[in-house]
Amino acid sequence: MEERLQKIMAHAGIASRRKAEELIAAGRVELNGKKVNELGTKADLAKDIIRVDGKLIHAAQDKVWMVLYKPAGCVTTLSDPEGRMTIAKYIEHVPERVYPVGRLDYDVEGALLITNDGDLAHQLMHPKFGVRRTYLAKVTGHIAGEMGVKLMEKLMKGVRLEDGRAKALDAGLQAHTPKNTWIRLVVAEGRPHLVKRLMEAVGHPVLKLFRADYGGIDVQGMSPGELRELSRAEVDLLKSQAGKKADAKDVDKSVGMPARRHGTTAPAPGGRRAQKRRASGARRS
Repeated sequence: MEERLQKIMAHAGIASRRKAEELIAAGRVELNGKKVNELGTKADLAKDIIRVDGKLIHAAQDKVWMVLYKPAGCVTTLSDPEGRMTIAKYIEHVPERVYPVGRLDYDVEGALLITNDGDLAHQLMHPKFGVRRTYLAKVTGHIAGEMGVKLMEKLMKGVRLEDGRAKALDAGLQAHTPKNTWIRLVVAEGRPHLVKRLMEAVGHPVLKLFRADYGGIDVQGMSPGELRELSRAEVDLLKSQAGKKADAKDVDKSVGMPARRHGTTAPAPGGRRAQKRRASGARRS
């Protein structure tokens, strides 16, 4: 049965459908020995020979879903031309060919989904919908009382950014230190640096940013650099949100604070603890 090349690549765990389209457009895909760059090209994996960067595509792998507690100080790619540390170090022991769902900035830590399920990943990332993401933003000053109420109202009402109006689905005061405040924001858009720009627009630049969860999948109890397999219930939770608009009524206001650690460089890959969690908790969808 013939299907579009990008769909075949996503099924085979090569990349998300969006990334697969980029690979095709860049001429990195071959069909029966000839390079193709037309996104509408169809093929049948049972009959045709498809290669990406010279490597033969095989039938679909078992679907694997994991969450990485991405530390600050590494980039959300599998290689980096600038020689910076990447998330590849934290997933190199995974036997399947997996990739991240979306991105987190170099200096941002928190929940990053890892998978080889291209179809579901595509639906979760598609800008037409918008899966909820919960962030904790650390800002300068003690924000409380009426000032805090007005700030949260402003974030939920929305502000105008250079690429259009944006708002939080929900916002609240999470915690205080003598000099700083942690603000919880739930957004449902994947625009670059959205939370940082929202906070900048309301006069409270972000000092530190932590993604507490993505689509309800959190990293509570994990350490930066640790990887764990999702449970069946967690995979089902992601599937229940695919292709749907995020709703404020689904927001979970109880989120954990980021793990404490010293230094700003990314920690060494997870080691025994992360691998033990993977071996004992593996789930396939």
